Amino acid sequence: MTQAFPKLILASRSPRRQEILRAAGYEFEVKLPTAAAEQGLCGCEPPADHVARLAYQKAADVARRISSGLILACDTVAYCNGQILGKPKDAEDAGRMLQVLCGREHQVFSGLCLWSVPEGRVMLRTAVSTLRMDELSPQQIAGYIAEGGWREKAGAFGYQDGLDWVHLIEGSSSNVVGLPLELLAEMLADWSSQAEKNIAPTKNSSS
Repeated sequence: MTQAFPKLILASRSPRRQEILRAAGYEFEVKLPTAAAEQGLCGCEPPADHVARLAYQKAADVARRISSGLILACDTVAYCNGQILGKPKDAEDAGRMLQVLCGREHQVFSGLCLWSVPEGRVMLRTAVSTLRMDELSPQQIAGYIAEGGWREKAGAFGYQDGLDWVHLIEGSSSNVVGLPLELLAEMLADWSSQAEKNIAPTKNSSS
């Protein structure tokens, strides 16, 4: 099927997002956003607004440095007990996050941004999934931290690692891993549909 959008450019440092896109059959190239574009935590910001803003920042950052293409940017966080949990800074921070999540339901939010260059057309949406983490003992948390599975993962855990103490209750599993494929497919379909409407030839009336 011919796609009604230009080449896809993934604005992300995450190897997992690359793996997810590749496994889903998408063709893309990677352009890394600058570190500054991936920062900006605001404690009073709702999680959906937070991930949308950071996805937008990443897309805008890459848009300034390319001549053409359709940029895909994403940001993912966990949210529990009123706290936004991004990627842990270190092992101590990872332990703190796991203690917040233990025995509780929480949400994983992802913001997706599509940005076309040079047209400057932008589409921005969010996805949310609900999970529950079992109650973990201090020894279990310490063991997981020592194994290093928390590194570069929002909320300090990797659902894709097959953890038997994290359970998906509602929503997309790919969203939990870091790239909601269902939302992406929906956005690309809408993008193509809108593009086709924009280029559809007008009918000339004959006298």
